[in-house]
Amino acid sequence: MSRPHAASIVEDAWNSRMNSVLASRGWTPRAVGHTGYGSTDFVRVLGRVLLSRHPEEVTIDAKRLPDSGEDVGQELGPEPRVRGWRAFLTAQLMNAEVDVRIGDVVHRTSSDRSGYIDLTVTGHDLTPGWHEVTITPVGGISAQAPVQIVGPSVRFGLVSDIDDTIITTALPRPLIAAYNTFVLTEQARNIVPGMAPMYRELLGDHPGAPIFYLSTGAWNTEDTLNRFIHRHGYPAGALLMTDWGPTNTGWFRSGQQHKRVTLHRLAKEFPQIQWVLVGDDGQHDPKIYGDFARDRPDVVRAIGIRELTTTEQVLSHGLPVSNEGFAPRVRRPVPVVRAPDGYGLLRQLRAVLAQG
Repeated sequence: MSRPHAASIVEDAWNSRMNSVLASRGWTPRAVGHTGYGSTDFVRVLGRVLLSRHPEEVTIDAKRLPDSGEDVGQELGPEPRVRGWRAFLTAQLMNAEVDVRIGDVVHRTSSDRSGYIDLTVTGHDLTPGWHEVTITPVGGISAQAPVQIVGPSVRFGLVSDIDDTIITTALPRPLIAAYNTFVLTEQARNIVPGMAPMYRELLGDHPGAPIFYLSTGAWNTEDTLNRFIHRHGYPAGALLMTDWGPTNTGWFRSGQQHKRVTLHRLAKEFPQIQWVLVGDDGQHDPKIYGDFARDRPDVVRAIGIRELTTTEQVLSHGLPVSNEGFAPRVRRPVPVVRAPDGYGLLRQLRAVLAQG
């Protein structure tokens, strides 16, 4: 077994020391629930354990079980003017024992070195649809986490990128992540025209079908992104994010590798589903999706690429993009459609999907 990277050793030592100091001052473990998913065979529960100074504190919770199409913007009320950097002022509790209640059964697990919970349980009594599970750190405050159980008859699903696909900021790529995360208030993020209606219509054609929002962004921004998604009418679905901290092999995680691994995991977990993959041409989505379609053409129904404007392309790359991954006159295993917004993509995707 190889020795952990120096960055992770330093981070673990710092977090361990911080946990001890805060616990000695009366800070309490508090669970945070992220949206999970599963099938009738398994359920994946996602969350985090933090140390809280005030046990009675309540965080804004945009996660709710989807229902009959209520006006989510009305339900959430005025959008909070919260700077993104506040989401990173957290004290994660590493290696904390946690009880996860799924239905009537309690499962014991523990948080990882960054406080995250990622528990997969095989065998449960949850029916297809949306449910809530309870995450309770031992001696701490519980949180509810929504999970979507996909029925065995579902044959269609969506995977969507986030930055420049459903959210646009028109900033240079090196600054987008930092600016979105640390500076912008939530109401300053802009939607990409037509994407929310496209997702609603495609999922409306396939009742019970899931959507996954696949991003290289940090888990700390999950609450903010969930509020954005609900407020602007995007369908509810699990956000599959990353931890930006050091790993056992280096200073930073590979965002591209995260997306590749997640796509293959979804294909394995839902072998009956044909996926429509949606991204943009301003980063690595064409290459990642193209490689996945080449490896698994049996599970990819179509790829939709949102074309960035010239300004967005220059800001994203600094020079024109060469359609990485989708060179002209190269035979591709699955259909690829392109348009500048969701309205154009929907027309083309409907034509592709109608072909059977």
